[in-house]
Order: sequence, then structure tokens, then C-alpha cells
Amino acid sequence: MQDRQRGHRKGDKGQALVELTLIIPIILLVVMSVAELGIVFGKMSSLGYSSREGARTGSALARGDFALCTPQNQDPSQVDAVAIAAVQRILRSPDSGIDTADVNQIRIFAADSSGQPIVGTTSTWLYAGPGQGPEIDPGPGVARIDFVATQRAWLPCTRVNSGPNTQSIGVAVTYTHDYVTPLPSLINSFSNGGLTLTLTETTVMALNPTN
Repeated sequence: MQDRQRGHRKGDKGQALVELTLIIPIILLVVMSVAELGIVFGKMSSLGYSSREGARTGSALARGDFALCTPQNQDPSQVDAVAIAAVQRILRSPDSGIDTADVNQIRIFAADSSGQPIVGTTSTWLYAGPGQGPEIDPGPGVARIDFVATQRAWLPCTRVNSGPNTQSIGVAVTYTHDYVTPLPSLINSFSNGGLTLTLTETTVMALNPTN
């Protein structure tokens, strides 16, 4: 009788061990997924904040000092570069969780009534390296941004910031997320890097009618 009871207890322990072995990977999967999602949402928040700062700056500057505009220079006040600097400032803040080198592109465009880019108005800025972009603070100190324009359109001097046809500026920041938890990295090792996550945050604001 006692031998049978001991046998039952050993069987119960063995069954519990098997069940635990099956459950642990599921628990780890859930924990890592939640952790990764938390990191992604944090980065999306930073990207959204940066796009808002860029759009706010571009909206406030509008056409820049329009009196300086010439046919040869349609952005004498470096409006777009200053807007990119506003985006970069947020991305480089200590708590953003963003590596600016992983920013695919920053786009500045004229937005239609639904917030979508109007065809032919998109300027594209790409990461070039620390301080490799244009100087935005002329004077004794040199302040250069990390992005350069590879495509320019809808230049500031051509923007409409007053009257019934006032335009809206859009700023879109696109970023490739580097997975932090082991699970996506493990999947990537078997898929030759096929598992990627691209995040884009866009903000649209009407141009400020100040100049």
C-alpha cells in the first residue's frame, strides 16, 4: 500500500515537472512580448514628440525672413534645417530611447486637408553622421545637425501662410526599431534579418501667418 502511494507521489511530481517545462516557455514568451511592446510604445512616443516639435517649428517660422528670398535662394533663413534641428533635439534627449543613426528619414511636406503629402512637395532628410549636416547657428560657435537634405521641394519662400489658401506643414519621422528582448533577435537569426519593425510618426500644422 505504501509503495503504491509513493509511486503515485513520484508520478504526480513527474507530471508537474513536465507541465512546468511546457508552461515556462509560454510565460517567457508573454513576458518578453510585453517588454518589447513597452519599449516600442516608448519610442513611438518619442518619435511623435519629435515630429510635433519639427512641425511646430516649421509652422512658427513659416517662410522665414521673406525679405531675404531671391530666385537663387528660396530658403535663406534655413527654415527646414531649423525644423530638422528641433526634431533632432528631441531624438537625442537622454530619455528618448532613439538612436538617431537608425532614423531612416525625416520628411517635410505640404499637407492636404486629410493630412497627406501633396504630390511633389516632399523634402527628404537623411542621417549623415554627427555634425555632418548644415550649420544652423551662424556665429562664433558651430552648431551643425546630423541630417542632410537629399531631396528639396516646397521651399519656404514659396509657402503660403496667409489668406484663404494658407498651407499646412507636415513632418514625418521614420525609424527602424532594433529589437531588445532575445525572442525577436532569435527569430531574426533564423530569418536572415527578415523581422524588422519600422515606426513612423507624423504631425501636421497650419503655417503661422506672421510674415
